[in-house]
Amino acid sequence: MEFDNLHEVLRSLYDEMLPMSATMAAVAKGIAGLGALFYVALKVWQALSRAESIDVFPLLRPFALGLCIMFFPTIVLGTINAVLSPVVKGTHSMLENQVLDLNKLQVQKDQLEREAMLRNPEQAYLISDEEFDKKLEELGWSPSDLGTMAGMYMERGSYQLEQKIKNWFRDLLEILFQSAALVIDTIRTFFLIVLSILGPIAFAISVWDGFQSTLSQWISRYVSVYLWLPVADIFSAMLAKLQSLMLEKDIANLSDPNFIPDGSNTIYLIFMIIGIVGYFTVPTVTGWIIQAGGAGNFMRNVTQTAQKAGNVASAGAGAAAGNVSGQLMK
Repeated sequence: MEFDNLHEVLRSLYDEMLPMSATMAAVAKGIAGLGALFYVALKVWQALSRAESIDVFPLLRPFALGLCIMFFPTIVLGTINAVLSPVVKGTHSMLENQVLDLNKLQVQKDQLEREAMLRNPEQAYLISDEEFDKKLEELGWSPSDLGTMAGMYMERGSYQLEQKIKNWFRDLLEILFQSAALVIDTIRTFFLIVLSILGPIAFAISVWDGFQSTLSQWISRYVSVYLWLPVADIFSAMLAKLQSLMLEKDIANLSDPNFIPDGSNTIYLIFMIIGIVGYFTVPTVTGWIIQAGGAGNFMRNVTQTAQKAGNVASAGAGAAAGNVSGQLMK
């Protein structure tokens, strides 16, 4: 099974486990119902104790959350996924285009590199059996020729062993590179499944007075984790573009008849290592886009500012009323 198929399996796993969130909705309904009862009773009692009119609009919040819990897979998850899925598709198409260009350039470079080595008489017999046999036919059977022949066999064997080791190390780094991307996608799928299944509970807890920030934190965390895959695709597309630029430079050098390649892939291997390490920075970068819990802090600051403004307005109104009463008494 290829790595692309494994990513498809993870997406199918998420779709298969998504309906399980409906199971938790039954438990969440009870928690949300009890929270709504206490929430409405508290707000009504506060209004009556202050001899104020009852503001109905804030009392609708528990009922709106209750509707979200009842139809959680459709209203909540369906809406968020529908908004964010175009981002995933867009970044994935960007990655596919870059990888397609990279594969074409890699094939072109390999062909030009082989032709360049065949132009060098000192290296042609290392990669071509025809050139190797031709050079053997030019030798005789004298002791010096036999020594030269033995040296050619040893040099050819050493070159082939070196290329096998380089190709093995390159394949290993490519496997680790693909594995790092798969690790990110697997952890992302696990987090999304947990957040989706336990989402109704988070919505139910947010009904209770004092736990309102739970709702904003759940949404911000779900969006942040969902964006792991687009950020990883952008990082992969960046690496593919960088490799394409390197291949274009190598192709330009190989197009020169006087250029002799050294057959080294050190730069390519270095960037593979950088890519493996860079994949694990994806959660950090995503946290810069969506700050988990930031909305709760924002709403808390807004609430505090509104309370201060209300206190100032009340103090001003009280002072004005006092002045008016003093003037009337005079």
